[in-house]
Amino acid sequence: MTTSGIFRYADPATIADSDVPFVKPWAKVDTDVTSFARTEVSRPVHNVRDAPVDQFSVDSSGFALFHAPVEEQHLANEDAIRDGYYAEVEALVRAKLSTSQEPVNKVVIFDHTVRRRNPSAPRQPVQQVHVDQTPGAAEARVRRHAGNAEEVEVLLQSRYQIINVWRPIGYAAADHPLAFIDYRTASLNDLKSVDLLYPNQPGSADIKLDMRRREALPDPTRAMSTEGYSIKGETYTVVPSDEHCFYYVKDMKPEEALFIKCIDSRSEVQHGGRRGVSAWTPHTAFTDPATPADAKGRQSIEVRCLVFYSSSEKSAKP
Repeated sequence: MTTSGIFRYADPATIADSDVPFVKPWAKVDTDVTSFARTEVSRPVHNVRDAPVDQFSVDSSGFALFHAPVEEQHLANEDAIRDGYYAEVEALVRAKLSTSQEPVNKVVIFDHTVRRRNPSAPRQPVQQVHVDQTPGAAEARVRRHAGNAEEVEVLLQSRYQIINVWRPIGYAAADHPLAFIDYRTASLNDLKSVDLLYPNQPGSADIKLDMRRREALPDPTRAMSTEGYSIKGETYTVVPSDEHCFYYVKDMKPEEALFIKCIDSRSEVQHGGRRGVSAWTPHTAFTDPATPADAKGRQSIEVRCLVFYSSSEKSAKP
């Protein structure tokens, strides 16, 4: 079943060509505010369920859908997520991405986000086409999370990826489903680097930046102010292209998991990378006009994983 959607892209005419902090394009993580304008484009959206099973894979299209029930059901509870669900995600990643030629040898889960389409929720579904990390941001994550300095240098020479493991919570995601662009229909020229602004947290500088439990709704009267925010990451926003082909999973269920590739150090866009290997997956929430009027507001969880492989190859630099 094909549906349609109005997709919010970055307006290329409003993207500043600068690397100066707070002049370079930025986006806030705690509210839907950016330094650049958005433009809306209507596109058809194809249902993954209607396609041949071998049409998509993490390494070709940049995404893959799996039947993957979990034992941990309390996915709105921070402790349950970290103490229970993380281990299930790691096991799933190893099972689905390891091959005999290139086994996964290390998985580091560094971040998760629970999103609810609820006016009181600090994390809403993101309605803007984007990619979660740039290559520079991915390397920074490796250096920050993957081990001591010596181990990190070894890992950076191996193949590594950031994989976003996405699933609905509680019930099917009929409301504001996730749409994603087939990597093979996108181009590096479609991506623009954007700094991520995080609200400053009170207390010690050692407090983990990825802890979500203290987040609160921001003051709407100060939406465009960067006071009280720090640059703590970098992502890609996406500009429109007629070539983009969108997919979604109609009524995706909690017992299903979607893998979304954010970065791959062996992708074809890397110097010396592998031809035909996807680099990233632009994605966004969208309003499906076929959604029933009484559908519950979407709840979902996304877990971001650093995935390292055993390989004799040296890592290619961008």
